[in-house]
Amino acid sequence: MFVETGLRPVSTLKYFVRCTEKNREKNKILKTLGKYSIGLGDRFGHQGASQLKAIIEASEKGIEITPVWNKSNREHITIGTQPHDVRIEADTVTENAGFRKPYFVDADHINFDTVDRFIECSDFFTIDVASYIGKKADENDILEFMSGIEKYTGELKISGTKLSYNISKSQIKHIAEMYLFAAIKAWDIYRKIEKIKGTGNFITEVSMDEVGQPQSPVELFFILKMLASENIPIQTIAPKFPGRFNKGVDYIGDPLLFAKEFESDILIIDYAVREFGLPENLKMSIHSGSDKFAIYPRIGAIIKKYDRGIHLKTAGTTWLEEVIGLAESGGEALDFVKEIYFKSLEQIEELCAPYADVIDIKVSLLPLIKEVSRWNSNEFSQALKHIPGNPDYNPNMRQLLHVAYKLASQKIDDYYRLLETNEQAVSKGVYENIYYRHICRLFDLKQSL
Repeated sequence: MFVETGLRPVSTLKYFVRCTEKNREKNKILKTLGKYSIGLGDRFGHQGASQLKAIIEASEKGIEITPVWNKSNREHITIGTQPHDVRIEADTVTENAGFRKPYFVDADHINFDTVDRFIECSDFFTIDVASYIGKKADENDILEFMSGIEKYTGELKISGTKLSYNISKSQIKHIAEMYLFAAIKAWDIYRKIEKIKGTGNFITEVSMDEVGQPQSPVELFFILKMLASENIPIQTIAPKFPGRFNKGVDYIGDPLLFAKEFESDILIIDYAVREFGLPENLKMSIHSGSDKFAIYPRIGAIIKKYDRGIHLKTAGTTWLEEVIGLAESGGEALDFVKEIYFKSLEQIEELCAPYADVIDIKVSLLPLIKEVSRWNSNEFSQALKHIPGNPDYNPNMRQLLHVAYKLASQKIDDYYRLLETNEQAVSKGVYENIYYRHICRLFDLKQSL
């Protein structure tokens, strides 16, 4: 008999047999995330109204998107903010706009050690298990997991699709050795949140994107089995995809290969929901999703084909739009962002180190201080603004400034003053970026800039 003790339960075969039905019953009372949702990073907390304006505009065009304001522990520490600041911003801008639809505040990329400070003010938790992947679970846990997957060995046909895989026990054991410990840690983190928030009172996402190798559709299937067996009611899953998802720039890789993997993953998720009793609205989450213009049409076509949802995280794009807006404003504001760039060149190794897996800067192609010091507003903003086909756009400079927000935080009073003084130009850029470059492209609204 399965007994809730407050500790992770010891897996038994009987538990696995009962797990699917328990999940289905539990998931009936969950707070649910909308079909389409966008993670809106706002590192300095000034652009919530402009971001929400893009969400409202999409709704007026027939696309209902749930806004999710997200900010990681690393970003809070860097800037000196607290998790409740994000809650205050989200509540304030939605109230001022008369927005009565659901919205969420995401404790982004949290783990067991960092989640506590987010629990009270967040209702969406991105549980990051990347650091646990590759660590081997206890042998008894692996054996118990293996005892519940006999039916999936041999030819695994994904019902309702043309997908078929040949699965061996040794393959499943390798997957268990790679991912089961991470699933167990996800349960530990989830249980810590649930104990305080209560069952069904928050959205759960599990992310495993910040690793070296992508997860295959087969691996994703058994990862979902592990999470279901741990009784974690995930509503979004963020795997690592083929290709590079560098911060703030376009997708690097083969869009056709991505589309093939993405479509397979969508079908695998649907099958796993039926098989394991996971929440019916479980959907894919695209991390570092900002500016992935090359694959937006393919994502949009696939989710439309299967009538499925998507969660897109955009994060640091808003900070870049603030920099662009200040550059376009000229005068002191332009001088300020130039100085940020000059200092970023001097501190490039320190700034890039925490983001090494998600940036790829060709230092030789960064414009020199001597050159940038002569630039006018238009030259600086055009180098930074990500408009496909723009010959002046410099993705290396954009990536460097993407990780240089720390430098603005060191002169936070001046930065906030400049944002407020030049609010019209900055907010216009933030809105246009989210709505035209992201939402319109993803949902084929035919209005992209």
